Amino acid sequence: MRAPLEVRDGRVDDADAVASIHVRSWQAAYRGLIDQHTLDSLSIPDRAANWRRFIAEPLPTSLGIHVAVRDGTILGWTSFGSGRDDDGAADGEVYGIYADPDAWSTGVGHALLTAVEERLAEAGHTRAYLWVLDGNDRADGFYARQGWELDGATKVEERPGLTLQEHRRVKTLAR
Repeated sequence: MRAPLEVRDGRVDDADAVASIHVRSWQAAYRGLIDQHTLDSLSIPDRAANWRRFIAEPLPTSLGIHVAVRDGTILGWTSFGSGRDDDGAADGEVYGIYADPDAWSTGVGHALLTAVEERLAEAGHTRAYLWVLDGNDRADGFYARQGWELDGATKVEERPGLTLQEHRRVKTLAR
């Protein structure tokens, strides 16, 4: 019998595992959607340093990171907070949600997304949104099954050496 999955707040000592999942899931999920050289050049140590800084900062109630843990191993994470978009500033936002590719389709994503929805609702948000990379059909199917609907909004995010075309999904949160 598999041990239960625990979702808890992220801690500074989780940064290495979070960074590893971040890089490995990008490399698996975005293969063919993002330039392969960009995916190959992702650095776990660089991401870990960034995560350590993010987690160490005192965070407002509605901003945070959750990790999903089973048998002492972190299998996924999500970051969230108040909406960053001009037209969704009153909403909550799921900034990122990633599971270790070896843990895909095991309930990790569902547990994390459910916990984030609850946390954002507790912080007073009645609606939340997230952005999905165009072409990421696996993620789109997952979010649709969890009740997140397309709202027609799109954006192009420019990062150094990288252009991300994304579409938005929204969900009304239970209170």
